[in-house]
Amino acid sequence: MSASTTSAEKSSNSSSGAEQSDELSFPDLLARKRDGLELSDAQVSQVVRGVTDGSLGDEQLGAFLMAVYLRGMTDAETTALTSAMLHSGRVLSWAEPAELRSMSSLSVHREGDPSSSSSSSSLASRVVDKHSTGGVGDKVSIPLAPALAACGVVVPMVSGRGLGHTGGTLDKLESIAGYRVALSEAELRAQIASVGCAICGQTGDIAPADRRMYAVRDVTATVASVPLITSSIMSKKAAISPAVLVLDVKVGRAAFMQTEAEARVLARSMLAVNRGLGIRAAAALTRMDAPLGRAIGNSLEIAESVRCLRGEGPVDLEHLVCVLGGLVLQRAGRAPSAERGAELVRASLHDGSALTRFRDMVQAQGGDVRMVDDLSLLPAAEQVLPLVSERAGYVADLDALRIAKVALELGAGRKRKEDQVDFAVGVLLRVQVGQRIEAEQPWIDVHHQGNLTAAHIASLQAALTLQDEPCAAPDPVIDVLTE
Repeated sequence: MSASTTSAEKSSNSSSGAEQSDELSFPDLLARKRDGLELSDAQVSQVVRGVTDGSLGDEQLGAFLMAVYLRGMTDAETTALTSAMLHSGRVLSWAEPAELRSMSSLSVHREGDPSSSSSSSSLASRVVDKHSTGGVGDKVSIPLAPALAACGVVVPMVSGRGLGHTGGTLDKLESIAGYRVALSEAELRAQIASVGCAICGQTGDIAPADRRMYAVRDVTATVASVPLITSSIMSKKAAISPAVLVLDVKVGRAAFMQTEAEARVLARSMLAVNRGLGIRAAAALTRMDAPLGRAIGNSLEIAESVRCLRGEGPVDLEHLVCVLGGLVLQRAGRAPSAERGAELVRASLHDGSALTRFRDMVQAQGGDVRMVDDLSLLPAAEQVLPLVSERAGYVADLDALRIAKVALELGAGRKRKEDQVDFAVGVLLRVQVGQRIEAEQPWIDVHHQGNLTAAHIASLQAALTLQDEPCAAPDPVIDVLTE
């Protein structure tokens, strides 16, 4: 993993780089980055313009990306890169036309809580969002967006599809018949005015520079660069102009960042860029060694999300939803502290207000709300096979990566972007880390379409680790980093 340029390097380069604001020829600009010198904002913008208008060839773009991978970027350079990529496309503005001035009617008043009054808050100041770096069973966005809307902020969340062993929020929501992830800007604005939240896909005019840059990164072995990861994520997230953003940076064997040290570097880079863009942000480092919750697979995760919205979800899932939501509400001025914000989110999950917002969101986006009211109507696999534990003990580990790879093989995910997912298949855990299990007790249900093999079963059984001594489930939140 390439790292960002250190502050010492930035200081030593500032006299030769920051003062140089004139544009250079592309070869001279590439040589400057190759030699580890800092690029000015104008020079970074020149690169992104070349990416967008095609004047920078793929060979030169590949050379630039490799130079960034090897030499890193300062926080100032990364912020300039993100801003230029962001402004290569459409950026939403949340000025308040007449139809949005009634947004105060969407707030939920909680008796005795001064943070619940939103009538004096501008709409732009209440636009919030969340981003996760991806994991197994990570369905947090689905209950979090409506819960936040129920707490008086607005959530125009642009999400993605799954690729490889990590699931995608859009794929999960499309398990609900009729749910439309493609919304026009007018439809998004109308839904925010009427419901307070939306979860939709990225349109083609958001950060077009990122699409070309990522395609070249993919074939030049420069994907794992902190400045390039940061600018790719933030150029798309900033396009909806959030006032507040919470980042869920996953850590562990099934995460992109497999060590806490790597995750901290990425989190700090994204926080620095948010600060440069004027977005109030926080980052939570969260565990991704075991799956989050019990469900892995699209319709199974929708069912678990609805149970969470009913106040009946797994403890670890509800806890993470509340922690991330609390950070959002505190930074949006809706709660005096993150802890109080978490209490407000938890209350919305248990009093029905978050579920109502979710149901309204599904209906507004064309989804069949009967599937929310009756989970048995969601897509179901032809066969369900329980696997039993070979011995008694306490669950010490559930290997999320092994489990996710089997779910992928069964059809729950995509190996290639053009693959179709099977909404019905996946796995449902009956146990979580820390629980006692007896010999011959079922510990996982495999939902499949008759394509489950002996190798799949063996891999799943290898994902379960037991020990004789009692053990506690770890807190899913490792640390919280703020600006």
